[in-house]
Amino acid sequence: MLKLYQFERTWGIPNLSPFCCKVETYLRFAGIDYETEAALPTTAPKGKLPYIVDNDMTLADSRFIIFHLKSVYRDLDDELNATDLAISVALQRLIEEHLFWIALYSRWQYSDENWQTNKKAIFSALPRIIRDFGASLTRRNIQRQIYGQGTGRHRPEEIFTLGNQDIDALAAFLGDKSYFLGDSPTSLDASAFGLLINIISCPIESPLKDYGLTKRNLVAYVDRIMNEYFQDIRQFN
Repeated sequence: MLKLYQFERTWGIPNLSPFCCKVETYLRFAGIDYETEAALPTTAPKGKLPYIVDNDMTLADSRFIIFHLKSVYRDLDDELNATDLAISVALQRLIEEHLFWIALYSRWQYSDENWQTNKKAIFSALPRIIRDFGASLTRRNIQRQIYGQGTGRHRPEEIFTLGNQDIDALAAFLGDKSYFLGDSPTSLDASAFGLLINIISCPIESPLKDYGLTKRNLVAYVDRIMNEYFQDIRQFN
């Protein structure tokens, strides 16, 4: 059976990693049998989670994992026309290559309170002798990535202005639809849900979360997917 390696569950959501959540959501949307195992990035093939093991294949990076799931199991995008496929790619880039960095900034740099919450969720299982050192080193490395990507070069109010624009775009495009591209979930919804739940439904406080919570359709979208596809997680958290 396919095995998904990801961060341990916490906060009452599928995963604290938007990309782990994305892959597991696709698996559930597509009805693919799988098992999960808690892991850390240090054990992953590319130094990041998630990764999967499927028979004799080990595959990392959520994009390549979903390419594999589409080709071997079920392609949730197979009925999309060329225009919808283009929209799917564009919005996934907005989510994963822009809005993601603002959410990352919220956790690792915006406030000490958020950092302590994030630190506890990720590093509490480590032995105390290496916990604080490993957490501080990881935080510095991620802050350098945020700066190198460009987000970290802006003032906080500028960063969240950009993030709120992304939230506006997602809310406007979703409108009153059940899913972003119609009545059935696609890979775009796996990506969107993975990040949105990590913005509006976890204990990381920021202007980005506050603004996201004002978008009733996005909040309802996240709640609907949790209730329909992750009842087992909601039940036990």
